[in-house]
Parts: sequence; C-alpha cells; structure tokens
Amino acid sequence: MRDAVIVEAVRTPVGRGRPGGALAHVHPVELLAHTLRALADRSGVDPALVDDVIGGTVDQVGEQAVNTTRYAVLSAGYPESVPATTVDRQCGSSQQAVHFAAQGVMAGAYDLVVACGVESMSRVPMWSNVLDGTDPFGPGIARRYPQGLVPQGISAELIAAKWSLTRARMDEFAARSHHRAATAWERGRFDVEVAPLDGVARDESVRPATTPEILAGLKPAYYDPAYAERFPEIEWNVTAGNASPVNDGASAVLIASAETAARLGLRPLARLHSFAVTGDDPLLMLTGVIPATEKVLRRAGLTLADIDLFEVNEAFASVVLAWQQETGADLAKVNVDGGALALGHPLGASGTRLTTTLVHSMRERGARYGLQTMCEAGGMANAMILEAV
Repeated sequence: MRDAVIVEAVRTPVGRGRPGGALAHVHPVELLAHTLRALADRSGVDPALVDDVIGGTVDQVGEQAVNTTRYAVLSAGYPESVPATTVDRQCGSSQQAVHFAAQGVMAGAYDLVVACGVESMSRVPMWSNVLDGTDPFGPGIARRYPQGLVPQGISAELIAAKWSLTRARMDEFAARSHHRAATAWERGRFDVEVAPLDGVARDESVRPATTPEILAGLKPAYYDPAYAERFPEIEWNVTAGNASPVNDGASAVLIASAETAARLGLRPLARLHSFAVTGDDPLLMLTGVIPATEKVLRRAGLTLADIDLFEVNEAFASVVLAWQQETGADLAKVNVDGGALALGHPLGASGTRLTTTLVHSMRERGARYGLQTMCEAGGMANAMILEAV
C-alpha cells in the first residue's frame, strides 16, 4: 500500500454567517474556487494532473446544490477533464473527503487528489435543505427511538449534564479558545494557511477581549420548557458564547502519493497515517469523538501519549471537555491555536480547515503525530492521525 501525503493546505478566512458578514457577499462556489486556485498557485501543481476533487458541503440546496464542488473546480479554472464530487457526513463532511482522497491514493486509484469543503451559512442557512413540515427521518427511526431525537443544542446540554460540566468551566474553555486564536493571529501563525479574499484577511469571529466573566452574562441558548420537562437533569449552561457560531468559509488540501510528490518536486507536509469513522448514540449525538479517538489510536498502534497535537472540533465546549475527561488528553495540546468557538464553524469546510491548521501547526512546532476528530449530527465521528515526514 502506498503512502498518502499532504503537500499543500489552504483556507479562506472565516466570516460570520449572517447578512453583513465579511464573506456573505461571496457565492459558495466562489468561496471554494478561491481555495482551489490558491492550492494550485501555492503548490505550483498543474491542475490538469489532479485525478479528482472531493468536497464536503452539509446543506446541499439552493446555491450549494447540484454538486457544488464540480462547479468550484470549473470556476477555479481547472481543466474540464478534472472531475469532482460532493459528500455529506454532516460537520465531518470535508474530513471525510480527506479520508476518501487519502484512501484512494493509498489504494492506487489516485496519484494526486484534492479534498476540500465549503459552507456559506449566510446565504444557505443551516437546515435549508429540510422543508417546513417534512420529516427527514422516516417511520423506522420513530419506532427505534420512540422517545424522539433532539437538536444538537439539547445534545450539548445533555453532554454537559452527563459529564458534570459547569457553566464556568465551559465559559473558561471558550474564552481560552478566543485568546489562543487571537495570539495565533498576532504571531503570524495563520499567515501560511490563509488565502485572503476580497480584502478579508482575518477570521471574523475571534474576540480577543472575551473573558469568562463576559461570557457568564449570556443567556442559555437552547432553553425550551418541553425539553426542560423531558430532561430535568439539564442545567441549561450552553450559550452562544460556549457554542460555535455560524460562519462562511472554505478550505482545501492537496494529497499525493509519496512517489508522485517526489516526481513533481513537492514537499510533503505530513503523511496520512490512520483513519477511523464510527457511530454512537444519536440522542447524545456529539460523543462519537470518544470512541473514534480510541478506534484510530488502536488502528495506528499508538497511545494517547504518542500524540503531540490534537484538533478536536469545538462545535460546543461541552463536546471537547467530555472528550478530554474520557480520554485524559492534555488540554495544553488540544486546539493550540484556538478552535471553532473562536475561529468559527462553516460546517462543510471545517474538516479540511482543521486539517489545514493541524498540518501547519505540526510543522511549526516540530510535532511527530497529530490527531484530528470531529463530532457529527446523527451520532457519528471521524478521526485521523497525521505523521510528520
């Protein structure tokens, strides 16, 4: 089996996902096309050599419908001969794109492939693909889970209750995410990974002045009397401050076989070492990162102590803190340049955004192993391990 290596990784700055956000004026196809052009420009690779482009998008409707990735490839100026497909594993869509791309290289199906993702939550709000009054689950789910499933915010509250995570602890974690992200920008750590777009050069959701005290003043974001009666254990500690915002952005990584990288004179940034994907309780929904981490470490033949850096998607502070309690990971190694609570969470783009940040952070810090994992709607999670070359 061949080695698959990352040879370039780039992302847009992340804008706030609302009217008037820094990137709200940019069509999602153009957001993604911008990263594809930047990927070719920075690597010097002729796009005609790309065997496939695999992109992640969650709300595949409206301006993000009809295989967004294919039209981004064409808008970016790649030859018409370069194919593309768009996948959906919810928040982990573009991380799954990385898995598929790397596995294709390792199996010999690809020599050079792009994994990427995009989401414009300003232009295509979350759940735009679920029409009013429709049931996206069907009668079989109702029979299997007669108690009913819940929105992600309620799942985040249930996780906080199950792992006894206080409001103060979650707010402290969120404030630290903002401080780490602000420090990373101040020290130029993101310069190597961000391709400015239309005059926007920095992530818009980072709030350097945020403190736990400021966050403590926010009201619960998901309180509902019906859920309060159904789940009396919930203390309603999840707020807009310790949950990820809605955002616009895109990201992309270029993956090659080790032989192709050498032939083209490309410098590998990291080797894609091991992969895992798993399902978990769809009621808690966001806890899949715990078994996914265990699974990928087992497949890699590594232990938690072998991992130098972690990227764990900060969909909610409660998710990362519950994962940390279960795994025992050192939070000093987790999301060292901030996470989605500060940088933002443009759903389909977040997987390759985390990969982009992780691979550059590993090189800057001299890390050997990095582990990335993401929780996903429906009770799933992806995990993968990168190794320095």
